Amino acid sequence: MSTPTSPEAPPVRLVIVDDDPLVRAGLTLMLGGAEGIDLVGEAADGTQVAALVDRTDPDVVLMDIRMPGMDGLTATQALRRRPGAPEVIVLTTFHADEQVLRAIRAGAAGFVLKDTAPAKIVEAVLRVAAGEPVLSPAVTRRLMARAAGDPADDGQARRARARRRFAELGEREQDVASAVGRGSSNAEIAAALHLSVATVKTHVSRILARLGLNNRVQIALLVHDAGLLHEDEDGTRGAT
Repeated sequence: MSTPTSPEAPPVRLVIVDDDPLVRAGLTLMLGGAEGIDLVGEAADGTQVAALVDRTDPDVVLMDIRMPGMDGLTATQALRRRPGAPEVIVLTTFHADEQVLRAIRAGAAGFVLKDTAPAKIVEAVLRVAAGEPVLSPAVTRRLMARAAGDPADDGQARRARARRRFAELGEREQDVASAVGRGSSNAEIAAALHLSVATVKTHVSRILARLGLNNRVQIALLVHDAGLLHEDEDGTRGAT
């Protein structure tokens, strides 16, 4: 798959945050010389992230979840609350579904597994910098299924809240949001709804602004929480 950057585009400024020096060294070796990426800093703990971001002004932060001082989830929450915050990709394993889901709700743009092939990690960084999430539809469904079974939140109450928020959108925005929830790309949404890709991007931006969300993955989670994915499959919009 080609990367979403062009030869004329400036390199993506990247910061790595991981408490394991061997992991950091491996990622630095892997990403430091990658075309289209400028590795501008690294940190060993979440407590160092704010100062590092202030100093290096990255586009993307590659963030480990489990760290001893301040974990990656807390660091992501703090970072994404800042104006002009960089995008965050969390590093994890499939054994950390709950933490990954919480990180995405906090504003992370997606995740990569620590044993992901180097080329795929490079691709993930470039995609996130271009405004695309790095969760495949299959992985999104897995995380959403885990969210649906979260005992910390009542499912009916969560659905009611999500439906109220979804109902704030216009009809076309609801169509676009539902398609995002199914994991469709902007091009796929444009083809399905007979819109231009630029118009789809405008709708996505408006949805994010109207609902106070950070990225497409949070739109997908809202659609899931509202219980609309199965209804879409049956040909009904769902929210009222």
